[in-house]
Amino acid sequence: MDRIAAMQVFMRVAEAGSFVRAAEQLGLSTTATSRMVAELEAHLGARLLNRTTRSLSLTDTGRGYFERCESILAEVEEAEAQAGQQALNPTGILRLSAPIAFGAERLGNLLAGFRARYPQLVVDVTLADRMVDLVEDGIDLALRIATELDPSLVARRLARVHIVICAAPDYLARSGIPRTPQDLAQHACLQYTNSSRRSNEWIFDGPAGRESVMVDGGWRANSGDLLRMAALAGEGIVCQPSFLIGEDLRLGRLVPLLPDYHLPEFTMYAVYPSRRHVSAKVRAFVDYMVSQLGDPPPWDAWMQEVVSA
Repeated sequence: MDRIAAMQVFMRVAEAGSFVRAAEQLGLSTTATSRMVAELEAHLGARLLNRTTRSLSLTDTGRGYFERCESILAEVEEAEAQAGQQALNPTGILRLSAPIAFGAERLGNLLAGFRARYPQLVVDVTLADRMVDLVEDGIDLALRIATELDPSLVARRLARVHIVICAAPDYLARSGIPRTPQDLAQHACLQYTNSSRRSNEWIFDGPAGRESVMVDGGWRANSGDLLRMAALAGEGIVCQPSFLIGEDLRLGRLVPLLPDYHLPEFTMYAVYPSRRHVSAKVRAFVDYMVSQLGDPPPWDAWMQEVVSA
């Protein structure tokens, strides 16, 4: 029995809470996955998992063994990286999760540059706006845009994310330019519904402090891409992250509004499960993203042009 492989299979089963899900993540059959765990238990002379027809959980012995396996396998991975060339040329599969809009608009070019550096590394990307469970879903690393994060995760700050209020020139020519947030009540405002805040309440920080305005319009959508297209078509005023509309702002297809007022800012992070040692592939990707984004990130080039003008 390959004990290292058996430990890896056992950990994946425990994390996934299912032999079937673990087998899918590992690329093994369910039978082979179950057999390896059973052989490991026989070797140890102890039951590691409680199994029922509906659930699977760690025994007390299994919990202690899981923690030791986590430490041991991290040490093994680190030793192999130091002994070989993996630290310089990561290999294997990097399982990455990212928000849909950012992934569709920006991640393709970034990953192309990353793969050019590390051609032996396969990148498996899942785009989702839901908060993916990294351990349960077998994700190595996720890009998160947030104001605060789960403290159980390790996070590396990548870039600020500005939310910009803007509209197309032809809309402003027809409807006028709002000068204060309260003017927005008289405009068509395109509302983003995939948010923890109410989509029809826009909150600004300005010269007199924080103020909010209730907005309305003919569009509501849970897709920033759809609202961007509606704004470009002259349908109204939109609030979207600059990574999605930065090029439109730079080229004048959209015009930033209310320069003395600011919407709440977010931060983009790279997050991964807490481990004593970070794998070479995760470390390589995080370092690459830091080098490519910076402060300000490339999609905020339009802001420098506005200031210089």
